[in-house]
Amino acid sequence: MKKHLILGFLIVGSISVFGQKTPPANWYLKDFKSDKIYGVSSEKAFSKLSGKPSKTVIVAVIDSGVDIEHEDLKGKIWINEKEIPNNGIDDDGNGYIDDVYGWSFLGGKDEDINHEALEVARIYHKLKGQYATKDTLNLSGEAVRDFEYYKKVRAAYHDEQGQAFQQYKILGLLLGFIDGIKKENGGQFNAKLVKKYKPKDQRETIIQSIILRSLKQSTPEELEHRYKEGEETYKNLYEYNKMNVDSLRRIIVGDNPDDPYEQYYGCNRVKGPDAFHGTHVAGIIAAMRGNNLGIDGIAIDVKIMAIRAVPNGDERDKDVANAIRYAVDNGASIINMSFGKYYTNHKKVVDEAIEYAKSKDVLLVHAAGNDSKNKDLEDSYPTRILDNGTIASNWLEVGASAFKAGPNLIGSFSNYGATTVDLFAPGVDIYSTVPDFNQYKNASGTSMASPAAAGVAAIIRAYFPSLKAEEVKDVLMKTVTTYTKAVIIPGGDKKTTTTLDKLCISGGFINTERAVTYLLEGK
Repeated sequence: MKKHLILGFLIVGSISVFGQKTPPANWYLKDFKSDKIYGVSSEKAFSKLSGKPSKTVIVAVIDSGVDIEHEDLKGKIWINEKEIPNNGIDDDGNGYIDDVYGWSFLGGKDEDINHEALEVARIYHKLKGQYATKDTLNLSGEAVRDFEYYKKVRAAYHDEQGQAFQQYKILGLLLGFIDGIKKENGGQFNAKLVKKYKPKDQRETIIQSIILRSLKQSTPEELEHRYKEGEETYKNLYEYNKMNVDSLRRIIVGDNPDDPYEQYYGCNRVKGPDAFHGTHVAGIIAAMRGNNLGIDGIAIDVKIMAIRAVPNGDERDKDVANAIRYAVDNGASIINMSFGKYYTNHKKVVDEAIEYAKSKDVLLVHAAGNDSKNKDLEDSYPTRILDNGTIASNWLEVGASAFKAGPNLIGSFSNYGATTVDLFAPGVDIYSTVPDFNQYKNASGTSMASPAAAGVAAIIRAYFPSLKAEEVKDVLMKTVTTYTKAVIIPGGDKKTTTTLDKLCISGGFINTERAVTYLLEGK
């Protein structure tokens, strides 16, 4: 989960904790016709499904970790009934000891991985050793191609390091400004005091503007905490990128990072040291409905299988592959994957896991990414485009949308692609569960859109269990809410507009009610 600071919007992994506007509560559940809100229309769908039988669906959340003790997730967490808790025995013989609620591929006996390097850094250090003593002036054949790839990786590595260091410094400036406000006001810091301050130069004017904008969406305490968290993360990312952290991985987890096919390592601590992202994702899918707490999740008859494989940094391909296989082998029929990266070291092992999921009728739902990029031009990993020339038909790629009609209906951060992104789902200002002390917070990103789509898919698989994974995807694609007015292309200005059919394959937003109506009535 790379973390970016862009104009005061703190983005954690694929999420931004400060959105553009304040939508109604639980807006992602609402309907565009009756509510004038571009939610998933799940409430209208449930009215049509009233009295009909359903089957419990297991949704695996491969992420940073899940707070399984959260008040709004009680009773919604998958439990491995074949495993006797904490007896130190692999009771069900699946290769994982005491995996009662899922599994972590990022932990060892006593410690958990929190921070990792970026994949481009891992590849760079590996290739750097190969080319350090090689005569690169007299290469031929495949060696020329390999050296060109190394130069590309080297440039990307230095670019990432420059960005990480810059963001670390920016956060330091923001925190320094806050400290100055507090020193002048007896330890107090709030929007009124920030407005009162007279900037000494242009830099302070910009910093003041960023902080004031952020304070519209966050309390002073939350903002300062996020800035400190971001500063630490960027510092760690920069430092971890500089060194070969495989040795640390070997010590903590105990696996061999160079063996992409190694299995059965890790631990049963599914929460991990930073479960914000995964807990937020889980709540969107499955938070208890109608309990007068926090939020209502999208699906009803659903259980969350918690699988930890995504650190602060880039996930490893072997962990992703093992997480997919674990989910499939333990009964998940949908896997949510709110993560991604632009370099891959062992794509084959992930491709094989994707094909394995397809062979077992498991739907993979993936976040398109938050870099305002056209995925038709630059794809991210994991991807449904396999190296054997096939495209995984059990894969749903999801971009992020907002609640209100207009040119800003698509999230400004969302990746898109006329041939690579399937549809859009609610992903801007989503209020959901977060870990520790039963908290709830807003977050934005394709990381939120993906579980919104996974929640809808879970409804379809629960009430129409005879449908195969590919058929569920096909129905969701056929029944989207279309939108023909102009929208701003993510990353562009007000003049760079297009229509939704140029941003995704289906040309629309996921719609539960339309999908249910289609399955019940054939229309």
